[in-house]
Amino acid sequence: MKRSFSTSYPSDYLPILLLIVRVGVAALMLTHGYPKLMKLLGGDFAFRDPIVLGSGTSLVLAVLAEVVCSLLILIGAGTRLATIPLLFTMVVAAFIAHGSDPFGKKELPLLYMLMYLVLLVMGNGKYSVDHMVTKKILDQKQVP
Repeated sequence: MKRSFSTSYPSDYLPILLLIVRVGVAALMLTHGYPKLMKLLGGDFAFRDPIVLGSGTSLVLAVLAEVVCSLLILIGAGTRLATIPLLFTMVVAAFIAHGSDPFGKKELPLLYMLMYLVLLVMGNGKYSVDHMVTKKILDQKQVP
């Protein structure tokens, strides 16, 4: 019973939780980005223009964020940097594109924003490309 109310956790859980959050949020966002990518590749540039950059530009930026940045987060390469365009995209989706919609329409982008904030603050964790590359570089520096 005491363990149920404990606020501590084993330190080896954090890298696993970060992996689950990273892979989960990236995979889920890819389901939103893939149709936009197919639309872009098909030459259809009709898209909402919530920040007045032009519909084609808005579509390209959404695809870059939702597909490219999600793939980077999925593998754990530059996760903190990759969350920034996705955070911006979710802010635009929640407060501009769905600004006048009921809360139910804003809920999903807000949930994504929370996950991206966690990844921005916590980073990608031990099970990531960045960690493997950094470890390899540090190991090479230590070899005489």
